Amino acid sequence: MYDDLRRIIDESDNIVFFGGAGVSTESGIPDFRSENGIYSAVTKYGNSPEEIISYSFFKRNPEVFYDYYKNNLIYTDAKPNEAHLALGRLEERGKLIAVVTQNIDGLHQLGGCKNVIEVHGSVLRNYCMDCRAFYDVAYIMDPENCRGQIPFCAKCGGMIKPDVVLYQEALDQDVLSAAVSAIAKADVLIVGGTSLVVYPAAGFLNYYRGDSLILINKSETDYDSKAKMTIHDSIGMVMGSVVE
Repeated sequence: MYDDLRRIIDESDNIVFFGGAGVSTESGIPDFRSENGIYSAVTKYGNSPEEIISYSFFKRNPEVFYDYYKNNLIYTDAKPNEAHLALGRLEERGKLIAVVTQNIDGLHQLGGCKNVIEVHGSVLRNYCMDCRAFYDVAYIMDPENCRGQIPFCAKCGGMIKPDVVLYQEALDQDVLSAAVSAIAKADVLIVGGTSLVVYPAAGFLNYYRGDSLILINKSETDYDSKAKMTIHDSIGMVMGSVVE
């Protein structure tokens, strides 16, 4: 099966990769939607992760939001794994035209990819809610720039919000359009590390018009029967094996 995937990749120069949390877990970033993630959030904060990282909770209780956010969603020491690095090599060779990711950690860029469409934003970008001044992740993690856990703008004193799409917030229409366009134009669509249950991102597969849908995920998905090839294994191990 790996030989077949290697051949498909070798014969295409119009590949799009669509990935989810499973790509990042192999870099040591836990999935906050996992059973352990939900249990930890409810035990410590009394709320589910979805409640804590919702826009209404952020506005109502930014101190708790940031305490959870900084301790559970930011992993500045995480390194790209074999999946990220393999995709970077494919882009460098002119085969991969885009990465569409639900992850917010910036690891695809660290792995060498330049055309990364971040559907849910990035923890690496932060903006003042009043004057829109930009701040990197180091700024919001520095206690000198915070009152309690909440970071404030050095220019106007406004509260800073991560450039991450919170629950109850709409996805950016320009980002959505870019993701849909890339997937619709792809000859080969490799989907990895996602159970394809989070919408609207999971609906992206409906825009794919090609006949080479490759699914790589440790567990089964509702789309397995529609794929040309399904591999239930580690995304890093698979991609690292077929892209040398």
